[in-house]
Amino acid sequence: MHSNKKLSAVCFSTLLACASPVAHSEITALTVSSSTPIGTYKSVPYVRLEGEATGELDPNEKIPDLEKAVRLKNGRVQYKTRFVLITPKDPKKSNGGLLIDVPNRGLPISHAFYNSPRARPLMIGSLDAGVGFLEEQGFMVAAVQWELAQGIEPPTFADEKGAVRYIEAVGFAAVRDMAVYLRDSASKQNPLAGAVKRTYAVGYSQTSRFLKSFLLHGFNLAHGKQVINGFHLVGGAAGQLPLMASGTGPASVASSTPGPTVPEHRGVHEEPFSYDELLKQLSARKEALPKIFVTHYNIDYMGGRASLTRTGADGVKDRPLPASMRMYDLAGAAHLNVREQDKECEFPHGQLDWSAPLRAQLYALDQWVARKVAPPTTTLMTLRKPRDNEGVFLAPKYLPDAVVLVPVTDADDNPVGGVRLPDVTVPLGTHGRPNAPLSKSVCRLAGSYKPFTATAKERAATTDTRLSLQERYAGGLNEYVIRVREAADQLVAQRHLLPDDAAVIVNAAADEKLFAPTPTLPIFRSKGNMYNCKLDVVSGKWQCPDAK
Repeated sequence: MHSNKKLSAVCFSTLLACASPVAHSEITALTVSSSTPIGTYKSVPYVRLEGEATGELDPNEKIPDLEKAVRLKNGRVQYKTRFVLITPKDPKKSNGGLLIDVPNRGLPISHAFYNSPRARPLMIGSLDAGVGFLEEQGFMVAAVQWELAQGIEPPTFADEKGAVRYIEAVGFAAVRDMAVYLRDSASKQNPLAGAVKRTYAVGYSQTSRFLKSFLLHGFNLAHGKQVINGFHLVGGAAGQLPLMASGTGPASVASSTPGPTVPEHRGVHEEPFSYDELLKQLSARKEALPKIFVTHYNIDYMGGRASLTRTGADGVKDRPLPASMRMYDLAGAAHLNVREQDKECEFPHGQLDWSAPLRAQLYALDQWVARKVAPPTTTLMTLRKPRDNEGVFLAPKYLPDAVVLVPVTDADDNPVGGVRLPDVTVPLGTHGRPNAPLSKSVCRLAGSYKPFTATAKERAATTDTRLSLQERYAGGLNEYVIRVREAADQLVAQRHLLPDDAAVIVNAAADEKLFAPTPTLPIFRSKGNMYNCKLDVVSGKWQCPDAK
């Protein structure tokens, strides 16, 4: 046993090693290059800040090839990354929640998710205000670049052949370090100093897989403290992100995605698939489990093997979900929320507005983390084995025991179960089926919308077995609006919709141009008696069944 004097002498002779056995990875400089006012929300002015952060990493951190990188004089490894902040001009007037927006292929996603209006959704990459949900709720948003050629300068090294290789896993560290800096640093360079009380991260498709891998590889822990308190993983299906490999550029090692042309692509669809398996690994490392929402679109089951997140790579039975997470299927939703039609696609693109339920989910996640209010229960679609020639992206050959499942559908071919928006519960057509040609990504990801015929006569002239609008809504527009309102109210009660969005949905139904306005039902008088009459929408004549 060493005496204190001996220990002190050893430390004095190797001061750096004793004072900090493992050098902390951190943001060492943050420069804001522009500040732009973007409006006032609930009397709070917001600004958009853009700039660059410089980070330094301990070369002993568990990042492949980091020990080979060029080092600074202090022995650390440097990287730089671009960022955008959307924040109240006085960040202490925020709600205390920082949302880390993990850009998809360099494009921020937060505003397209949470600020999109119903009829004209914001494009991925837009930071326009839209409906202003994030700002009105008081969130601070930080979009942090992580992908090679999209705004990050990762460290490099020369391989055995002299070629420059980029240490791309530093992208995980950049997101982690920025989240920690914005939350904890008291530096005057930190625009959010002292304002952040809780931290969330949102990923979409590629970056939903990024965040799953972020958790898997231990990046949600820094200095013994949890980095991200709540995750919203949207549209990631069953994949991971193969970012732990160093690449040669110019594109990232994580830029490609398995699809019909490359079904055996390794590194993405790898175990663990199910979230109980993932979180068991975090628990084994003694990490505190964050709150996690996983949201699947209908098309993620058809073209992304999403069912493997529920069953794992063996069999067809759902595995239990950990108490710290919820999973929601948006029944009938396409992977892309677009309205402009691509002429090469066989059918119109999916028309389901998935921003409304995403807003409700972010609100519920914040309530769960900030106030310990339990969120809505997991709500999933019923699954089945796919039929032959259904256009389903099946399991790769290197997973011989994996079975890809797809949603069960009703008589209208709309999915059964999950979060069913009024568009699906009170439908005007069929949502969420694959679109041809599957070889074209926009067709595959935007899905299809197949409207019902208007009348029974029109339907009889086709092979369509689905009831026409006339047959299913005999009471015309009034009946349709009443049923939409009932469906929307039920979703509000279940907390899958916010009241403001329910009102928008009902207003859109009342303005639906597919129905002629239904006249007010008259009361006929005859021989001193009153009779309630109804309009027969087939014949166009009033019928008074009680009249003699």
